[in-house]
Amino acid sequence: MALAFTSSTAIHGSISSSSHQHPKVGNIQLLDQPKKSLNFTQRRCAVKPLYAEPKRKESIVPSAATFVAPEVAEKLIEAEDFEKLAKDLENASPLEIMDNALEKFGDDIAIAFSGAEDVALIEYAHLTGRPFRVFSLDTGRLNPETYQLFDAVEKHYGIRIEYMFPDAVEVQALVRTKGLFSFYEDGHQECCRVRKVRPLRRALKGLRAWITGQRKDQSPGTRSEVPVVQVDPSFEGLDGGSGSLVKWNPVANVEGKDIWNFLRAMNVPVNSLHSKGYVSIGCEPCTRPVLPGQHEREGRWWWEDAKAKECGLHKGNIKAESVNGNGNNATQTNDTVADIFDTKGIVTLSRPGVENLLKLEDRREPWLVVLYAPWCQFCQAMEGSYVELAEKLGGSGVKVGKFRADGEQKTFAQQELQLGSFPTILFFPKHASQPIKYPSEKRDVNSLLAFVNALR
Repeated sequence: MALAFTSSTAIHGSISSSSHQHPKVGNIQLLDQPKKSLNFTQRRCAVKPLYAEPKRKESIVPSAATFVAPEVAEKLIEAEDFEKLAKDLENASPLEIMDNALEKFGDDIAIAFSGAEDVALIEYAHLTGRPFRVFSLDTGRLNPETYQLFDAVEKHYGIRIEYMFPDAVEVQALVRTKGLFSFYEDGHQECCRVRKVRPLRRALKGLRAWITGQRKDQSPGTRSEVPVVQVDPSFEGLDGGSGSLVKWNPVANVEGKDIWNFLRAMNVPVNSLHSKGYVSIGCEPCTRPVLPGQHEREGRWWWEDAKAKECGLHKGNIKAESVNGNGNNATQTNDTVADIFDTKGIVTLSRPGVENLLKLEDRREPWLVVLYAPWCQFCQAMEGSYVELAEKLGGSGVKVGKFRADGEQKTFAQQELQLGSFPTILFFPKHASQPIKYPSEKRDVNSLLAFVNALR
């Protein structure tokens, strides 16, 4: 298994478990070799066979050699209170969190690289000056652009990514039994389990910790509480059993726009699909560009509700008791959540108000109403365009309203208002008894305005 290592800065043969000073460029101590001074262009690191120790038999992937990481005090790792550490690092920078992770786990930790924004993790690891490893899951169904990025990243950092592949027999059985695109009909979980989850499980069995690119702003209801470090709730590590694997999320508290500012500032390779409207990138059949006014995660498994926006790699984020039938987080329906669409141009409708709209067959004016939940990030993403639409429709004779359809109103909205997922947009014509549901996922002003003008 090749240790993915960027050596643009120097490393020393030992790491202090109490305090770490970034090594100075120019002095390199070769591991297991006599100490000597090398200049910056003479980048080297000692290697040893991956299977030199029996415990590594279940590691990610066999390879000719791997870099020797400094000896890490396992006793300290076992005794670590990671919940407390997460609180201590809550306000730390991604670079500090990454440095802490690499220092603690050395060769027993690796970065999970998906070919999207995770390149930021590799850059942070590179900046620490420590050796690091990178692995990726090749499902066999990635975009060509993603494979091109893999190659560019390897060349840019001088590393070898450790690829994990699905079991050929399992893939063959799935495709022969259910076809190439069964996930469109019965959900993506089965395909992801074969192509991603099981390969990941094999990979993690060779590690004591892994590093992911999860962010709190990525997915509604599943990632809003992601800590910077945690005991992995779903997978087992090298020692086996519950609690044997630690999960690091260095960019958990970073917003997507700040990740991109960082990538541009550091001038690192990125997936060319990003320039075509793709934000969250997975397998080719399950990924598409995000439309105006959409949350970034809506480009993944768009035929499913919000509860399915995890492939299984981070299923520990999903708390069954806090997810309602629509896949949206039911624990966030209290009144402490700040409201949205809060402007004079948008009428706040109560339950009786909406019921009256439903009863009227001859309305004085048409209505456009959004069914929303203020905590839903998909709703938050379209707030700007909906407010602008209300301004454009001011004085046109079309009333623009909002109805909070979560909590106690959820069942009513599902049964009477065609609510499938948040947000749902309805148009109540002047001379029709039933509202017309907006069918598109385009939530930009022009698309919504075209819908209204076609029906008013």
